[in-house]
Amino acid sequence: MDRLCIKNRDFKPAARGNGKKPLYANHHLLTAAGALIGIGVIVGLTPYEAGASRSEHSVAQTGIPAETIATDAISGEAARLTTVPLELPVQPANIVTNVVGEMQPPTAATPVHEREWKTAQVRSGDNLSLIFERLGLSAQELHNILELGDDTRSLKRLYPGEEIRVQRGEDGTLLALNYDMDESHTLWVEQNGNDFSTRVVEHPLERRVTQTSGIINDSLFLASQRAGLSDNLTMEVAGIFGWDVDFSLDIRQGDRFAVVYEEIYKDGDRLRDGAILAAEFVNRGKVYRAVRYSEPGGSAQYYSPDGKSLRKAFLRSPVAFTRVSSGFSLGRMHPVLNRLRAHKGVDYAAPTGTPVKSTGDGKIAFKGVKGGYGNVVIVQHGSRYGTLYGHLSGFARGLRAGSRVSQGQVIGYVGKTGLATGPHLHYEFHVDGVHRNPLTVTLPDAAPLPPQQMAAFKHESQSILARLDALDRTQVAAQSGGSSAIALNAAE
Repeated sequence: MDRLCIKNRDFKPAARGNGKKPLYANHHLLTAAGALIGIGVIVGLTPYEAGASRSEHSVAQTGIPAETIATDAISGEAARLTTVPLELPVQPANIVTNVVGEMQPPTAATPVHEREWKTAQVRSGDNLSLIFERLGLSAQELHNILELGDDTRSLKRLYPGEEIRVQRGEDGTLLALNYDMDESHTLWVEQNGNDFSTRVVEHPLERRVTQTSGIINDSLFLASQRAGLSDNLTMEVAGIFGWDVDFSLDIRQGDRFAVVYEEIYKDGDRLRDGAILAAEFVNRGKVYRAVRYSEPGGSAQYYSPDGKSLRKAFLRSPVAFTRVSSGFSLGRMHPVLNRLRAHKGVDYAAPTGTPVKSTGDGKIAFKGVKGGYGNVVIVQHGSRYGTLYGHLSGFARGLRAGSRVSQGQVIGYVGKTGLATGPHLHYEFHVDGVHRNPLTVTLPDAAPLPPQQMAAFKHESQSILARLDALDRTQVAAQSGGSSAIALNAAE
């Protein structure tokens, strides 16, 4: 090609022997170049078309599409471009770069429903200004939205994990904003001419009743998983029967359970588990049943089929422990003092820092260091009952002598202060000032349903208890047949 473009070079005439300068040197080369250009005109091969022919030839040799080669020449990336029709002249690579760089969006507007939604998830420490900045929206648009009134006030109370979705126009301006205010309400902000309008869309939640059952062959959690129960529901079952069954010590192979519960759906999609409506747990052959019931104007509680509250005044154990390292005894050899000494409580072995909960409602009578107990909390529960929690590594914040505590509230953390050889909780239970064995003491019941509520309770619980009866019959049949677990699910 260099020889075809001789006319673009600078030439200096060569000197002759007689001292006269010729018009051009090497005139035979000029004659050859003119002949070649003339041939190109005759066959219709322009310089651009010659370049196109070379491109097509290289594609045929390499097997790489022409569109990819053009793209690589432009950006170095494997973006996909529409192949230029062969009947049009194909521009050399440097010219294609300029053309692509100057391409404008199509003039026809894309329909709103086809525009892409962009989502920003709320992060810890976020504010609405930072979120709008990530979404590519202006401070003025943020101001206009917040000025719309009560509906958009919820945008000021965002929590990590929530999402804000926006649609932007081809010029980058905000067209629509979408935010789930809660499970059943969605805020919509939409462009309306030069202004914005808001609306809150309600999504009714559907509650479907389902049921499952299982037989424990190894552990409660494994049997629950085989039966299709989530870990959260399994923990709720343990909480419902936790006043009567110690799920750390009392579980035996062959124990069984049945649960009737709700599942929450939104627009046909399952959101989460709902409330447990009824449950049964059979431990060592003894049957425990619970039915959920709400008194008028009151919160939901679980009652036995005869209306007695399953909630006891005290939890059976105050900590999630690995084992009972020392039981109640009037003549135990003390591991530190190395002499016989009464052990009027129970030691629960657990890692340092494990939360310790008050087993009942009451008032803190003492908080501090007390001899061999180390860090200790003593709670008084009315006039008859008291509990003690010893060897704590620390106390929960905000607690002091005289503070009120509720059942299940964290009051301290497992440690090994005082006379202790390892981390554990020393727990005592007092009745009228007398030490009683926490593992065997009869715990007082909470108040039963009032007599005027019994008729309504019986009516509401009838159909739920019938479900438990059916599950129980199926379980017994499965157990006699040697099955380790069974799951029956029915939605209505």
